[in-house]
Amino acid sequence: MEQGSISLRQTVLDCTDARRLAEFYRELLGLAYRPGDEAPSAGEPDPHGQDWLVLRNPGAGQLAFQQVSTVPQATWPDGPHPQMMHLDLSVPTVVELDAQHERAVALGATLLRDRSADPEEPLRVYADPAGHPFCIFVSEAPPV
Repeated sequence: MEQGSISLRQTVLDCTDARRLAEFYRELLGLAYRPGDEAPSAGEPDPHGQDWLVLRNPGAGQLAFQQVSTVPQATWPDGPHPQMMHLDLSVPTVVELDAQHERAVALGATLLRDRSADPEEPLRVYADPAGHPFCIFVSEAPPV
């Protein structure tokens, strides 16, 4: 049986404040809004921010944010909602891991676990401003 072509287009995060979460990841990852999804001027209405926003990462897909009325708070690593999904982000060195830690926290992330001294796989686990867990760890560049 011949299979058709399928590809991953984007990862979508449900959240109760799409603009705030999109801004967090835009700043953290250096992404750009899809044309038309940019934040409006101060005091202007934000209809896209009340519905659906997309950040683009050229050559690596998109990260989208869907406004919903409620999202269960992740209780990582245990509890009734340990996580619904998470993002793995990587950096090439421990020095960069430390630098990105400072950025993530300044942007609103909450540190959940610190394994930055682990000689096998230095990493930190955070919650983004909406409570979704994500990891930043040291790793070699992925194969092309």
